Amino acid sequence: MNKKGLIIGIVAFVLLIVGASVLYSKLSKDNNPNNLIDYTKEKGTLTETKDSDGEKEDVSEFAAPDFTVFDKDGNAVKLSDFKGKPVVLNFWASWCPPCKGEMPDFNEKYLEYKDKIHFLMVNLTDGYQETKESAISFLNTTDYVFPVYFDTELSATYTYGISSVPQTFFIDSDGILITGATGAISADILQKGIDYIYSETE
Repeated sequence: MNKKGLIIGIVAFVLLIVGASVLYSKLSKDNNPNNLIDYTKEKGTLTETKDSDGEKEDVSEFAAPDFTVFDKDGNAVKLSDFKGKPVVLNFWASWCPPCKGEMPDFNEKYLEYKDKIHFLMVNLTDGYQETKESAISFLNTTDYVFPVYFDTELSATYTYGISSVPQTFFIDSDGILITGATGAISADILQKGIDYIYSETE
């Protein structure tokens, strides 16, 4: 290889490294759980639908999709049952270390806001990696008091496209999906998400 070819090869290699570094930085930033996702950039856009009586009504395109999960006693519970108060929706599993790592912060915020915000801690109860029994066994080793629901039919999992845990969504009192994050979040980011959906003046 002549000197000119060597220089061209070195320049190309450097450009490849720089490009990969920029791409990695962008992807890392986009998937950083400390960067809350804004679901309301076009908030206010309404879609005409019909309610159960056939009457026309306007529904925000960012209305949080409904789903059905089950409480520890096997009673069916829908997300829409909680409309009227903000909702912190968290997907978790007992085999997931990052899920366990953020749970103390969720429990603390539940104790602080439990009369003002609904916390839905939804367990990915797929029957293989996670069963209701394994989830309850884990919870019995803790002193967490937040409400836990079991997604035994994977209704919530499929509806929200959950492919990894933990994931957290923040929904306002009108049932509008405001923001969320993929991955374990810090106490500060949890509070930031809560601030998006609730204020003391409400």
